[in-house]
Amino acid sequence: MYFSFLKHRKRSTPKRLAIISKMKRDSGYSTMAAHREQEEKLWVALKMSALVLGSGLLIFTALMNSVSWYVQKIWETSGYFWQTTWLKLYYLLEGREWSLFLFGAALVPSLAFWCFNGILLVADVTGKPTFITRYRIQLGKNDPVDTQKLRQAIYTALFNQFFVSFPMLVPMFYVMKWWGNTFSKELPTFQWFLVDLSIFTLIEEILFYYSHRLVHLPFLYKHIHKKHHEWTAPIGVVSIYAHPLEHILSNTLPVMTGPMLMGSHMVSITAWFSLALVTTSISHCGYHLPFLPSPEFHDFHHLKYVPASISPPSCALSLLVDRAPFCESSDFASFTYKQRNPSGAPHSTPECCQVLEQLNRALVFR
Repeated sequence: MYFSFLKHRKRSTPKRLAIISKMKRDSGYSTMAAHREQEEKLWVALKMSALVLGSGLLIFTALMNSVSWYVQKIWETSGYFWQTTWLKLYYLLEGREWSLFLFGAALVPSLAFWCFNGILLVADVTGKPTFITRYRIQLGKNDPVDTQKLRQAIYTALFNQFFVSFPMLVPMFYVMKWWGNTFSKELPTFQWFLVDLSIFTLIEEILFYYSHRLVHLPFLYKHIHKKHHEWTAPIGVVSIYAHPLEHILSNTLPVMTGPMLMGSHMVSITAWFSLALVTTSISHCGYHLPFLPSPEFHDFHHLKYVPASISPPSCALSLLVDRAPFCESSDFASFTYKQRNPSGAPHSTPECCQVLEQLNRALVFR
């Protein structure tokens, strides 16, 4: 029986081999055909991509040329307006450098600060308008604000402005006068204005970061910085509610250093001082207003402070934010979740808090 099986196998082997060979040939042909078909499809896709990208590039170039032309015309018109306005002010004050300096470095920034905070104070005291108060971070706090504490904060802010900041403008004036460019009749170009602001911001953030960490040393915190932290739920005017020494080292000098090093024009100084005062007011305002940086981390910093010693920032980015490790990040994440979910419903996973923290770290710039 075994030999019969072998005999049968020998007879069927040539036929089976022919069938297998034919199948291999057919398989090879089909594989090659599929490969050619794939190559053709790939070339068609590449041609279509090149056509779309090329057309898009042409359209984009045409639009950019048109947009750049319009932007240039708008900038020429606005540049003429600002140049004319500056010359009117210059001749109105008869070119007196001290008068120009007081107007640009003291009066205009102070008006910007108190106008912005005046709106916030109305919301803090009256609870209206609701389109502002609905964005309050610490629910139930400052609703309404304690008028006695508010009065003390305003008095301190005014004292720091008139008896600390304004006297510090005197030596700054002579430094700017030494540079010789500050009171020029010709305004700086827009590009140079942006360079000025970029350098001002970098210098201010570095100096503020380390001076702020310095006053958080236990000894300095107890005798100097604790005054600023009396407000666990800060409001805008509290941004300059501080001990006079802290106001000099941490609030004023970091802002003044950039313009003094750059010898910038008076208009750049005015814009920078106004921007700095409004920005620090936003970081203390207690409201996460739409289209503005979130002050939630700094709010939490006032609410849950833990003393820390000085250490260098963990990365270069931390120079650009007021985020010294004074508070536990998990506590902050829980805090932000509770503010956004006042019903008290527990968050599902710890990752939820981590995502909230990362989002706020991307949004807050002081």
